[in-house]
Formats: sequence, C-alpha cells, structure tokens
Amino acid sequence: MAWVVLVVSGLFEAGWAVSLKMSNGFTRLWWTVSFAVTALISFAGLAWAMKQLPAGPAYAVWTGIGAALTAVIGMIWLGDGVSTLKLVSLGLIVSGVIGLNLAGGGH
Repeated sequence: MAWVVLVVSGLFEAGWAVSLKMSNGFTRLWWTVSFAVTALISFAGLAWAMKQLPAGPAYAVWTGIGAALTAVIGMIWLGDGVSTLKLVSLGLIVSGVIGLNLAGGGH
C-alpha cells in the first residue's frame, strides 16, 4: 500500500509543480490554491509512505514521477520544447528510479 500512496503522491507532485507555474508567482488565486492543496497532499503522502519504505528509493520514485510527468505536461500543454535529448533524459530518469528499486535496500 505504501508504494501506491507514494506513486499517487508523485502524481500530485507534478500537480503542484504545474500549479506553481500557472500561479504566475502566486498572483493567480485559483492556481495558488491548487498549488497549496496539491503540495499538501503530495508531501503528506510522501511522509506517510516513508514511514514504511527506504528513504532513497522512496524519494527517488516521488521526485522521478513528479519530474518526468511535469516535463511531459510542459511539453504537451505548456509549450515547452520537445527534443530527442529531453526524451532520452526522461528515459534516464525513469531508468534510474527503476534501478534504485531493483538494487534493493541492502543493509
């Protein structure tokens, strides 16, 4: 269950990142409210999941999902440029997160 909460929290991380962009420096009320709500949900989920999961892989999954999804949203809906290097870099982020999880905790 902790992994499910963590993945959902990563989705909300992308939500707060996009909301932060759209808030235009906290000058647009509803985007600012969206930022606050999605950030609270994202951090609360991360905090809950990290009570049960190793810190490194959990944080990597959370940030990896958030960063990759935010970049994709930027490219599709926010007018960010798309390039082969960006797509390869997104693949490397995903590969790194998978690699950390496959490496295990190793105490």
